[in-house]
Formats: sequence, C-alpha cells, structure tokens
Amino acid sequence: MTPLDQAHAAMADAPSDDAARLRFYDRLAGSELFLLLEAEAIGDRIRPQVFPVEAQDFVLVFDREERLTEFVGHQAPYAALSGRRLAEMLAGQAIGLGVNLGVAPSSILIEAASVDWLAATLAEAPEEVEEHPEEITAPLGLPDVLLHALDARLAAANGLARMAYLVGATYRGGRRGHLLAFVDPLPGAEPALARAAAAALTFSGVAAGSLDVGFFRAADPVSARLARVGLRFDLPAAAEVAASPPAAPGMDPDLPPRLR
Repeated sequence: MTPLDQAHAAMADAPSDDAARLRFYDRLAGSELFLLLEAEAIGDRIRPQVFPVEAQDFVLVFDREERLTEFVGHQAPYAALSGRRLAEMLAGQAIGLGVNLGVAPSSILIEAASVDWLAATLAEAPEEVEEHPEEITAPLGLPDVLLHALDARLAAANGLARMAYLVGATYRGGRRGHLLAFVDPLPGAEPALARAAAAALTFSGVAAGSLDVGFFRAADPVSARLARVGLRFDLPAAAEVAASPPAAPGMDPDLPPRLR
C-alpha cells in the first residue's frame, strides 16, 4: 500500500466525508507520478498517450514505475512529474486522469473538471496585507489534521526557508488568529511558501479556517519569542537537495517537460 493507496482507501471508506476526499487530492498533488507516453521525450517536449473513455480523453499516470510497466506489460516511455505540475499542464485541455488503472487499490478515473478544479485550487494565492502581531502565544485548538497537512507541505518546501513556527497571534484592534512564521526565507520564495500554507489549510478540510503567514529573519527580535512559544517545523536544507544527482531531461518532478 502506497501513500496514495492509503488516501484512496480512506476516501472510499467514507464517501460522504469531504475532508477524506480533499486529503486524497492533496496526496495526489504531492505525489511523484509516472505519465505514460507514446514515445520517448524529445528535448523538453512529451506526447502522452491519450485514451478515450465514454466520450472523454484521459492520460494515464501511476505512482510507481513498476505499476506502469505492469499495466503496459513491458517497458514503456514515461515522464516523471508531480501531480501538482501535471494538473497545471492539463488544466483547460478537457483531459482527465486515469490513476493506477487496474494495477492498484487506488485505481480511479478523475474527470477533466476535477483536474481543472485541482489546478485552480493549487494556484490560489492568499491575500497580502501589512499587519504586525502585538502579542505572540503558543498555538491552541488547531486540529491534528491541519498540523499533519502543514508538516507534509513544509517537508516538501526544500530550501525555501530555514524553519517555520506556528503560533497564536493577537493584532492591533483585538483580532486573534494563528500565524505561520517563516524564518530566513529564500529571497523570492515568499509567494510559494504562502501558497503551500494555504494549500495545507484547504486540503485539510478545516471548515471556515484561516491561517496568517509571516516572514522574519533569525536576527529579528521577534524570532526569539517565536522559538520560545511556537510549534517548530524544520524545512529540508537546500544542501540536502543539491546532494541528489541531477535528473534526466523531463524526469524532474518539479520541472516537467511541455506537452506536444
């Protein structure tokens, strides 16, 4: 059972549970997927195999390379990319996803409208405001499902910040909320980090939830207070990512080739 199998099983066991369905789509978006191709990639361009099913076109993806081979019956060309990138590539093209068809418990057809929804949800950017907390406290009352979603999202934010602290915050005027404070973000990474936090909130299924995001330097006086009372999330360092060998063209999950 892969993580995607487990998320699919939880969704199937509770068909009326919106949170379980959201967690499946979150897992799909965060998974490395192997997209079946008609032929080997040419440069950065790929041609996926497209299958018509009940008047709709689908491309096929698998969360393990051996599952793709089992489906085809022999070695076949593929491109490896994240579910998030694949949704972005397919958005608006009226193409659905066939996931692990016939070779895994997570076998499912996802229609084009759901692919478009996933791409739009992942692309949502939080509203940017200038507001400074006057009081910082330990976080209270947050559901475990949100904490697990944040942990998973931030674990994938390789090298984008040194760490993050989740705290309670009170702002001028008395507004209270929770703040995810990133320490020493990589210059220019702030929008990506904010989207990651927003996606964790969305896909955790927390109804009417909100989460503020802030960015600080380790030398800022407030950082010491964050460290004392906050729930800490460590992000993988960029050096850990750089230690991995470079991927072949078209095989980097976060730098996908173009469709043709």
